[in-house]
Amino acid sequence: MKDPRINTLAKNLINYSVSLQKGEKVLIENFGLEKELVVALVKEAYAAGGQPFVSLKDQQVDRALLMGAEDEHYNMIADYEANVMKDMDAYIGLRSGNNINELSDVPDENMKVYGNTILNKVHREIRVPKTKWVVLRYPTSSMAQLAKMSTESFEDFYFNVCNLDYGKMATAMNSLVDLMNKTDKVRITGVETDLTFSINNIPAVKCAGLRNIPDGEVYTAPVRESVNGTITYNTPSPYQGFTYENVKLTFKDGKIIEATSNDNERINKIFDTDEGARYVGEFAIGVNPYIQHPMQDILFDEKIDGSFHFTPGQCYDEAYNGNSSNIHWDMVMIQRPEYGGGEIYFDDVLIRKDGRFVIPELEALNPENLK
Repeated sequence: MKDPRINTLAKNLINYSVSLQKGEKVLIENFGLEKELVVALVKEAYAAGGQPFVSLKDQQVDRALLMGAEDEHYNMIADYEANVMKDMDAYIGLRSGNNINELSDVPDENMKVYGNTILNKVHREIRVPKTKWVVLRYPTSSMAQLAKMSTESFEDFYFNVCNLDYGKMATAMNSLVDLMNKTDKVRITGVETDLTFSINNIPAVKCAGLRNIPDGEVYTAPVRESVNGTITYNTPSPYQGFTYENVKLTFKDGKIIEATSNDNERINKIFDTDEGARYVGEFAIGVNPYIQHPMQDILFDEKIDGSFHFTPGQCYDEAYNGNSSNIHWDMVMIQRPEYGGGEIYFDDVLIRKDGRFVIPELEALNPENLK
């Protein structure tokens, strides 16, 4: 896809998202078929005075490697990639591909090997805490199909989402961050959902184009043992190569005590990965005005206007609640009227109803004010 908007995206990624400075090294890691944006990123990195490094990967090749994954081998791969990552000042991860289910038949134990090695040694221990990083998807015909859009319409949608004014969004998020930092009790209601938890003394973090593209969320984490009640997610949720639907979780004192979906056995195997998999590591509110409907790609779906996500598994260091796990599964509930509506209360005050913020200090985050 040749499109002049690619150059705008590359400029934004290099100069805003990772703020590459003269002499800094950036690893551009491409998972998939896309090359045109990689070329544009290399050019922009040079223009900023930086030093670009490029790693090209492929999902089918990754699948072949994972099918034979063993701890010793993947520890060596992780050591190799960690040696590269530790020398980087910045990282841009570009994902594209034609099959979201490419890894669906990789055995669970092999995926655990990957999580225990590359995800931990390279990304959680080095990339996330020690580099300026951003991760994004790139539009393909398969993504357009998932979004139920024509290829051309999806490309227009993609660039509207990815090239919006994230600086404006960042400013609008300040009031929500302040309010969340003063909040103790959260209650969420909706279709087959009534959930309560505390976010007391856990920092709120705004995400406006510095870590994900597209972006548009403010996240924190629940106090680990404070979650009680039931949540029913109303968006499809691809995870480890399988798409889960109608996911319903019941919590007691922070722990998932019951989980149902379109594959009860499979979902419970994921939550049995380790102790932390049945506790929640993130609560986030989505506000991207251009993302209105799920498309089975979590980088988009978790930012849907009028949504929130409630994430079993690993917490972030910036919003630390003590939960540790090899999974981090962002699952999304949309609360706009066409999806059944719903409410969010902070300390018994209604702050969002049916996907719209209803208190004056947060109205800047409603979609018409962010476009």
